[in-house]
Amino acid sequence: MYLLMLFVFIGCYALIDRRWNLYFWSGSPLRAWIVLVLGVLFFLAWDVVAIFHGLFWHGDNSLTLGIFVAPELPIEEIFFLAFLCYQTMMYVLGAPVLWRWLRLRSRSPEGDRP
Repeated sequence: MYLLMLFVFIGCYALIDRRWNLYFWSGSPLRAWIVLVLGVLFFLAWDVVAIFHGLFWHGDNSLTLGIFVAPELPIEEIFFLAFLCYQTMMYVLGAPVLWRWLRLRSRSPEGDRP
């Protein structure tokens, strides 16, 4: 269930990304993939260190698949980290677009209101 929800959330962000050409559709998909993979690898290393020190552990629940890529590291964590990195890049790249849109909207005589 958790993995399915992560796929839904990633899909929603992909639709926003496609609509506004922010990350993967910005014209540099290779660069986007490299940044995403490096971000996921960084946070996976962080998780491994935390697991080694006993800070992170996987409790029993019915929402995850029970498939582990390492001790105490469920497969869902990889997709969560990918979602986290994707979401962050969408916010970073989307903020200037939103800011420009808000500024243009406030300058128009009717504010683009119906």
